Amino acid sequence: MTERLQQIGKEGAKPRRIVFGLSARLLWLTVAFVMLAEVLIYVPSVANFQRSWLNDRLTAAQIAALVLDAAPAEGLPRDLEDQLLAGVGAMTVAVRGGGTRRLLAVSDMPPAVDRVIDLRDQSWPRAIAAAFSTLFSPAEAPILVVGSGMRETITDVEFVEIVIDEAPLRRALFAFSRNILLLSLLISGITAGLIYLALQIAIVRPVRRLSANLASFSQNPEDTSRIIAPSSRGDEIGLAEEALAGMERELAEELRQKRRLAELGLGVSKINHELRNMLTTAQLLSDRLASAPDPLVQRFAPRLVATLQRAIDFSEATLAYGRAVEPEPNRRRFPLAPLARELRDLPGIRPEGAAEAGEEGDVRLEIAIAEDLTIDADREQILRVLVNLVRNAVQALRGLPEERRRIALKATREPGGGAVGDAAGVVVVTVADRGPGLPARAREHLFEPFQSAARPGGSGLGLAICAEIVRLHGGEISLVDSPEGACFRIAIPDRDAG
Repeated sequence: MTERLQQIGKEGAKPRRIVFGLSARLLWLTVAFVMLAEVLIYVPSVANFQRSWLNDRLTAAQIAALVLDAAPAEGLPRDLEDQLLAGVGAMTVAVRGGGTRRLLAVSDMPPAVDRVIDLRDQSWPRAIAAAFSTLFSPAEAPILVVGSGMRETITDVEFVEIVIDEAPLRRALFAFSRNILLLSLLISGITAGLIYLALQIAIVRPVRRLSANLASFSQNPEDTSRIIAPSSRGDEIGLAEEALAGMERELAEELRQKRRLAELGLGVSKINHELRNMLTTAQLLSDRLASAPDPLVQRFAPRLVATLQRAIDFSEATLAYGRAVEPEPNRRRFPLAPLARELRDLPGIRPEGAAEAGEEGDVRLEIAIAEDLTIDADREQILRVLVNLVRNAVQALRGLPEERRRIALKATREPGGGAVGDAAGVVVVTVADRGPGLPARAREHLFEPFQSAARPGGSGLGLAICAEIVRLHGGEISLVDSPEGACFRIAIPDRDAG
């Protein structure tokens, strides 16, 4: 796993050409959104500009109409009328009032007009359509513009009409559009630049720091100096940094533990290889010792031979698997009481019938198991579980007063249900001592290898092995609350009870 992470880290550390990075995307998106906003503003603005431009021409025409209307009966000279019309920018000026339409001035009377723009009651959609028609569909002939008259100055004037050339209006609209475009580009550039700098500081740089840390950490996940140091930010980036730091710490610890387990597995394989040879030699000597006529030798020699054979089988199984993984249990039904009595041969256990103190053992093992109680399990694996639990209890009771150096081993058959499911038959075994109990640190990581050691120098593998064996049997092992000491409960369901 470490090698794979290192390979990923090397691949991720290679320089990569970023064609369209996050910063560029933010910049162009900002420009695009600002330009879109300017377009939405420009559309009504260009219509309003055309209306204002035409209203200015109508106002000038009405002023010229006042002059013409106040002229003598014979009228103004022709060259003066042409100057007035040139100032208005119109070819003709006409007013309507009192039910009649009067043509006040005319320069070059066009034969026809291309279209009519009536400003008296023009809606916004029609005004926008007229403006864009001027820009993109210029008229071939002059246009007629109609506007309301100034009733307070000219009696009974309803509206004013002028005929103008559309080219000056079109040029003015193009100039207005160009100015709007340049202003929009300037505003969008300034806005995008400010947003770009803000996002660089607030988001892009922290994200780059996270990605750089990921690449650096993946090159050597077991190096704790590569773990990211969270900043004091209280936003989502700060939460991401804290989560990444926690994940990297857990991963580094997990990888170190995996490496320790791998190194331990290699060391165990080497030790088992040599231990198997030594145990085979000891087994041969034990076989010859079994033929001795001494009654004490005849009593213990079969157990010694059986124990050595189990050690040899376990060493060979470990070498065969090449790792510290328990094989599938070879389950069969057997009585539990005889197996429990074998625990009295463990070091530190007072032999049955011995005095309260001073003989071979210091701890009394009290067994309360019915002779007819059978369990459906792998005999050797269940024996290993009980050996580990009893040995741990013996070590916990060392140095305590005589009355507390007791281990109670009990087993009963219970109906299915509870922690192990709806099994029809469950054998519950408890191993309880009157020692000091497990410390809080060991309880937090109970049944985890190298984590649950309760004494100095312990490896914490015993409880982990017990938990793995019990799980392979479909059961559960747990620490039960007790007034003093430690009490472990093992529940093994029958195979035909699920």
